Amino acid sequence: MAGYDDRDGKIWFDGKMVDWRDANVHLLTHAMHYASSVFEGERCYDGNIFLSRKHSERLVESARQLDFEIPFTVDQIEDAKKQALEVNGLTNAYVRPVAWRGAGEDMGVASARNPVHLAVAVWEWGSYYGDAKFKGAKLDVAKWKRPSPETAPSQAKAAGLYMIATLSKHAAEAKGCSDAMMFDYRGYIAEATGANIFFVKDGEVHTPTPDAFLNGLTRQTVIQMLKEKGINVIERHIMPEELESFEQCWLTGSAAEVTPVGQIGDYNFEVGAMCRDISESYDKLVRTL
Repeated sequence: MAGYDDRDGKIWFDGKMVDWRDANVHLLTHAMHYASSVFEGERCYDGNIFLSRKHSERLVESARQLDFEIPFTVDQIEDAKKQALEVNGLTNAYVRPVAWRGAGEDMGVASARNPVHLAVAVWEWGSYYGDAKFKGAKLDVAKWKRPSPETAPSQAKAAGLYMIATLSKHAAEAKGCSDAMMFDYRGYIAEATGANIFFVKDGEVHTPTPDAFLNGLTRQTVIQMLKEKGINVIERHIMPEELESFEQCWLTGSAAEVTPVGQIGDYNFEVGAMCRDISESYDKLVRTL
């Protein structure tokens, strides 16, 4: 497949459909220098974007947390996503809205006078972790930690927060792993580089409290599904030494969906019945809502 800069198709860009290869920004775009950018990752199933409006609302809120306002309403963002899917003839696709501060009068850390842009790209994208979706992903343990909410807006889906995720995933891939598990600034288990994490022990599910990382929409959905199945879900701070006692593990995210984990560092996990059940239930849910 061609690179993401060299494809046929259209991208919705500030209210217009632009040829894919022409959807460019200026070299001095503020977001490229200072990470003033927010985005969403969404999946469209059979013509319907799962939790579409919640994603659009979070995009607007993420921008607000980075001190800028997207010049389009939630309704307009929703319409932009639909247009992008329709013009590209896609009903099953990954959807990427992104908003950023562009080039303008300011070219320093401050950028209040620079225009804010919005674009929506859509493309076909299979399983984020490849065959790990079925046999269980292998995770490295990252050396980088999720920062304190006092040092970064942890509940914003902001581009800058993914710098250490990229470093961690590159290091993991160099070791033959699919991804990396990250700790937070206190040493508690946090998440993978772009997905939330769940563990199973004695028929109960344990998942880290999202007080230093993004409380994912898929995470929230899976917790609700588990509770509806009568499974006790415990949100708490989890220490690394507890990994040895957990029986199953999975990751959740719009891209990852529900992906089982077979190994984290030296610890192995069963791709067990609960993991398979919640993965299958999630796959059914996203195609019925």
